[in-house]
Amino acid sequence: MAHVASNPVGFHKLRLYHFQHNQSLHPLKFVVQPQSKSRRYQRLYCQTNPSPTESSPKENLSGEPGSDNDSNTTQATGSSIDPGLPEYPSRKTNRQIAVVSILAAVGLFASTRLDLGISLKDLSAAALPYEQALSNGKPTVVEFYADWCEVCRELAPDVYKVEQQYKDRVNFVMLNVDNTKWEQELDEFGVEGIPHFAFLDSKGNEEGNVVGRLPKRYLLENVDALARGEASIPHARVVGQFSSAESRKVRQVVDPRSHG
Repeated sequence: MAHVASNPVGFHKLRLYHFQHNQSLHPLKFVVQPQSKSRRYQRLYCQTNPSPTESSPKENLSGEPGSDNDSNTTQATGSSIDPGLPEYPSRKTNRQIAVVSILAAVGLFASTRLDLGISLKDLSAAALPYEQALSNGKPTVVEFYADWCEVCRELAPDVYKVEQQYKDRVNFVMLNVDNTKWEQELDEFGVEGIPHFAFLDSKGNEEGNVVGRLPKRYLLENVDALARGEASIPHARVVGQFSSAESRKVRQVVDPRSHG
């Protein structure tokens, strides 16, 4: 197509030359008569098939550095980045993640050490004497155990946690089945397997018992019912995996006041 350059002079006469199909360039001549006496001639060239190597002024303008088109092209290129790609975390974020991971590991290690540090001997030393528990007007949990009982040792951390939570409202008593002092209590509560937990109300009457390896919630819910003064406990007769009381090693009582 023909490109016409703007000119401040007026156009008075225009003469066009017709072109044939085989011709690629055809001059178009028109006569411009300016205000002055002198005349100038402008020529326009039309090209049916523009050369691909030649670029229009519009294309040239788009390639000029610093132009608006250049900035638009940059913006388009930047916006073509896939927004779904994940961003890499910064160094600050990595440090925060590392600190949180270390604290979590330390907490887990400390918790494990605490659980492993609780033994039957510790529970027995902190337990209330049986006779005192029956006379102070509080509900009582009596655990029959033995030092050789694997299940008793496994449950020691859970028993300790429940005891720490309710020790102000509920008595916790530990009776070692190897101690001949507790022969009568073994028969009275019908202990055949250990650990055996007997739950007594504030008057010393048994409301139920659980035996063997059971989830912590069984012990926790029963103790909670005793602490609230409920008429019954939710798990009155539950038996899990236990050690047989027939395997106990009977020993003589060294101290008559011992409740171990």
